[in-house]
Order: sequence, then structure tokens, then C-alpha cells
Amino acid sequence: MKFTWTRQTGEPPALKRFLNGRGISHRMYKEVKVAGHFWINGQLITGTPTLRDGDQVTIELPDEVSDPNVVVSDQPIKVIYEDDNWLIVDKPAGLTVVPGPANRTDTLVNRVKGHLIKAHAKNVVPHVITRLDRFTSGLVLIAKHRLANSLANELLAAKQLHKRYLAVVSGTGLLAHGRIQKPIAKDPDGFGQVIAESGRAADTEYWVKQALPDRTLVEVALHTGRTHQIRVHFAAIGHPLLGDELYHGPMDRGISRQALHAAKLDFDDPFSKTHLSFQSDLPGDMTAILD
Repeated sequence: MKFTWTRQTGEPPALKRFLNGRGISHRMYKEVKVAGHFWINGQLITGTPTLRDGDQVTIELPDEVSDPNVVVSDQPIKVIYEDDNWLIVDKPAGLTVVPGPANRTDTLVNRVKGHLIKAHAKNVVPHVITRLDRFTSGLVLIAKHRLANSLANELLAAKQLHKRYLAVVSGTGLLAHGRIQKPIAKDPDGFGQVIAESGRAADTEYWVKQALPDRTLVEVALHTGRTHQIRVHFAAIGHPLLGDELYHGPMDRGISRQALHAAKLDFDDPFSKTHLSFQSDLPGDMTAILD
């Protein structure tokens, strides 16, 4: 893929530093030097020139070829949005995101690889940006090439990629708007996470959207990204998610998986310079327990 930028006044004159400011990592720079190309003002270059104001810099990234160890799945995916750089998928509960020992043939990554191959894409290595637990449903952002992956990780680090979740928690009496700030650590005696003073800082903000006699629908924003953060934090304040067996949520309320859905995603697209915003409706199993 080719990308072109124009050097503005005040930007680094060194080619490598200039490109680094555009999301081209040291590793990508080396890959382009080995297997790709650089142009300045349309002229192919091989050295390390000094850039001037107004110079147009073009790079060609080598294609990301298929990893033979990642099996192709022809099972369908629900595409919410797709362009040359991004793929946004609405993942169903129960589908694992990345291949692992328990499932190497039909995860979201396997399905996206099949989708890309059918589209005759040159880059067939999906880069998952917003990973979800197997039994959490909703929006997943996938970068379609290495530069999109680099820029998305910069957005995450700068807290400029915004996600909102919907969860159905047990009980009532929650504040209309609250914040849970409790450190989280890996459970030394189990498979999950626990609240522990020795853990990493974790910050969860929520808003009550609907209150029923024995359960509450909340909208959640994460200000940190700890494993199982929403599930651990609500369990810690006595309101575990319905269907969340790992964190002792009630299993007799009409849903057998954690009632958690990635409902909203928005960010400023560094390629198009436009704001992208997406939403996914609650799936049927979560709608049913709110009727």
C-alpha cells in the first residue's frame, strides 16, 4: 500500500523522524527499506535525504502475506463498516476473538481472514484493536494493515479511541452516575481477576440507563483497560453482571453468559481526518432480560 504526506513547517527534516511522526515505527521503516520503496516529490530514493518544507513523501509498505498457521474460516461475520484501513465487526457472544489452544479454526480472526481473502485483499493479517472476551458481544475494531494498527495503538495510548459498553448488573440502588476506582490484580488462586491493593489502578465510570426490580442496565466507559475490568468492578460493589458465573453473578435470570455488550465506538480517523462513530443494538438475549 502507498501513503503520501507533505512536510509542513516545523516538522522534522530527517526522513525517519518525519515518518515516525506519521505512525511509521522503526520496524516498519526497516521493512520499507528492505522490501518497499520511498519517493520524494515523485522521485524514487534510496538514501536518507533531508526534507524541505512542502516536500511530498510517499512510501510503499510491503504486503502482509497470509500466515499459514492461521486457518481460514468461511463462516460469516457481521460487518458494520469497512474501508481500506478499518474493519468494524459486530461480534456475537460465544465467538472467541483470536486463535488459541481451545480453538484454532473458527475464531473471529479466522473468519476475518476468510473475509479478506474473498475480497482479494493484499494484506490478509487482521490486527485486532479492541479485543472482547468470548462471551461478550458487540463492536470489534480491526486494523487492515500495519500502519492502521500503529495509528490505532497511538489513539488508544492517547485515550482518543472511545468505547461504551452496556451491562445488566444484579440488584438496584446504584447511583445515577458513579465511578468505581479499585486496583485489579490476577487471582493467584483462580482463573479470573481480584481487587487487590497490590494490583494495577483501574477506573470505571457508569450511568444508570434502566432500573428494574432486581437488575439494572448501565452504560459503562473504561478509563483504564484491565482484564475483566467491568465484571470485576461491579462484582466488587455487590452488583455482579447477570450470567457471569466466574464473578458469582446470578445464573437464574434468563441469561447464561455475562450480560455485557460493546455498544458504541468512535474515533477521529487519522487517514480521512473525519470522525467515525458506530453503534450496535443490544442482542436478543440481553433485550429479553430487560423486558
